Amino acid sequence: MDTSINQLQKFRISTYHCLGFAKDATFDLLDAILTTRNAHSLADFSLSPLFRRQWSSVYECLQDCCPNPNKLMELYLEQIPGDEAEYMTVGIDHTSSPRPHSPTLQDRGYHHQPSASGKVTIGQGYSTIAWIPEEKGSWALPLRHERITSFETPISKAVWQLRQVTKRGNKPVLALLDSEYGNASWVNLSSRY
Repeated sequence: MDTSINQLQKFRISTYHCLGFAKDATFDLLDAILTTRNAHSLADFSLSPLFRRQWSSVYECLQDCCPNPNKLMELYLEQIPGDEAEYMTVGIDHTSSPRPHSPTLQDRGYHHQPSASGKVTIGQGYSTIAWIPEEKGSWALPLRHERITSFETPISKAVWQLRQVTKRGNKPVLALLDSEYGNASWVNLSSRY
């Protein structure tokens, strides 16, 4: 038990050092998010006893915080057990975030939304690469979750994310992908690495 608490404390300290500006407020917000059962708005997290600041600090810390994604990913990769398998299994997926009423939002574009009967939505796209443990269960450890800019495609972003993981991982990587990536574009871009 003591070892796991020490590991958690070490992980929290390492995470804290990856956050950039507004570390203290961001860490308070993280603790509030992890311990608040129901929040109807972002400002609700300021009511948590773990968030020791004024409600406006919730928005300020999100605006000021600039976490280092490479250092965070390396920290996450360190948490993966080394003896689990010969290779590391990751899943990659593209998700759209509908924002139809935000015309001034940066990089807003048209995205396919499969859950809405094949409709197209206006918003932003995000790509996630996550470690999938070999054990039974339904959880995954997101290694990178990033917005797909207007200069990228879901496939080019996924290839780039996979490259970042393979460069920093200590095992061969097995990537699980859905049908969106089963085409010549994926093969051509991923074979360059």
